[in-house]
Amino acid sequence: MKQLLDLMLPEIILCSVAGLLLLLGVARSAAVRRFAPVLAVAALLTTAIIQWTGGEQGIDSWQTVHVFPFAAYVKLLVSLVGILLVLLAWPANREGTAGPAIHYGSESCEFFGLMLLSIAGVFMVAEANDIMLLFLGIELASIPTYIMVSISRPLPEAQEAGVKYFFLGAMAAAIMLFGFSYLYGTTGTTKLDQIAAMAQPGQLSPWQMLAVVMLIGGFAFKMAVVPLHVYAGDVYQGAATPVTAFLSFIPKTSGFVALLKVLYSVSGGTWSMPHQIVNLLWILAALTMTFGNVLGLVQASNIKRVFAYSSIAHSGYMLVGVTALVSQGATMDTQSAALRGILFYLAAYGLMNVGAFGVLILLPARHEAPATSAETFDDIAGQGRHHLLLSLAMAVSCFSLIGLPLTAGFFGKLYLIAPALSAGMTWLVVILVLNAAVSAAYYLRIVGALFLRGTPVGSREAAIFERPIYHPVPVLVSVGISMIAVLWLGIVIPATNKVLDITTDAAHLEPGVYAPSK
Repeated sequence: MKQLLDLMLPEIILCSVAGLLLLLGVARSAAVRRFAPVLAVAALLTTAIIQWTGGEQGIDSWQTVHVFPFAAYVKLLVSLVGILLVLLAWPANREGTAGPAIHYGSESCEFFGLMLLSIAGVFMVAEANDIMLLFLGIELASIPTYIMVSISRPLPEAQEAGVKYFFLGAMAAAIMLFGFSYLYGTTGTTKLDQIAAMAQPGQLSPWQMLAVVMLIGGFAFKMAVVPLHVYAGDVYQGAATPVTAFLSFIPKTSGFVALLKVLYSVSGGTWSMPHQIVNLLWILAALTMTFGNVLGLVQASNIKRVFAYSSIAHSGYMLVGVTALVSQGATMDTQSAALRGILFYLAAYGLMNVGAFGVLILLPARHEAPATSAETFDDIAGQGRHHLLLSLAMAVSCFSLIGLPLTAGFFGKLYLIAPALSAGMTWLVVILVLNAAVSAAYYLRIVGALFLRGTPVGSREAAIFERPIYHPVPVLVSVGISMIAVLWLGIVIPATNKVLDITTDAAHLEPGVYAPSK
């Protein structure tokens, strides 16, 4: 029992602080509300330090929790990006009820408590060795976000987005449970290590095939993968911008981590999957990239919808790595490179998104209303002249999302393309490159609006652009850290291979890593 508590210490810390925040929500004083994000950052910083200093690893006596380098990497990454996401939602007014782009009223303690619970869910997904705990972790990562969307600002659009997100999430959970039930029925166990021990590499029975397909369908909602991507535009637009940034990373990470763990288990620890599953993933990757970029290209006004469809496209890019990973023709070196590429891209994507959404939070909108910030192309038109550094940060984020050299996004795509080519998936790589070129059109449109379009002249909107804007320090810090990280990962990597040591260790899944403990 002590070992289980040691292994789950980060989750215990996050859930305990989240519970404390929910209790503090009863107190309506402004000082308590302003203190809530401090507690959230302290909890996440503590979990990051635990992982960085080599937290407890191993498997508990009940074989329910298994912490190994892969899980430790995910927990460290989510802790660090989680700190940046908390900074984006920091309350900026004296009452502690709102930031530049968010207005949670008197529920700020509850809001940050829900953030910690969702992050704790990703931790549980990363370390789960039991499909029941895996499912609970996925839902813990998702359910708080339904509430966060609805309370993020007092607008009908936010409540509508929360309702849509909830019902589609419930459907995805049902599909996922259907898959887990058949996986249990065909193996007689809920333990991932025992499922791996019984699996035949590259072979699945028809019922196991159905289970895997249903699980991919359930995870597709979390990852915003076609065809369960339709919620993204409305939800990303309706939610407050800090919540949109949170949605673009936390649920997506939980979905990809769960997908990797299930595929590793049902393949017997070899990653080799039947050609039907490989073909399914190939098709999903191609469709997701294409749909996301085409839909982003036709968006005319709302930037958050553009980033919503961009998020779909980036899920497609990461699925290219997953497809190469499970291909029967992939060597062990190719598999290791593919997994390393997926882990690196998750980090790069989280940092790029924090920077982009952080700039939107800090730029003023044309209209004056509580908790509003730039969301449309008209809002950012010409703002490069008034907010040069913020506009340059947005440009760096967009260049990285495209995948231009000297940014983290360039190497992220490179680390996905190389193993896919090694696995013989030339056409999938061609589709990825073409989609990256298409994405440049709408990302550069954002940069062009900042620097090339003019601001309104002789109107109330023009006066809003000219007035002094208060930039909260926590949001500025979050944007600054993300920009430094994006450029550092894009410039330092060519000079040294040591930058990737942590992802290399996390991707090194030794044979028998899920073998039953003796």
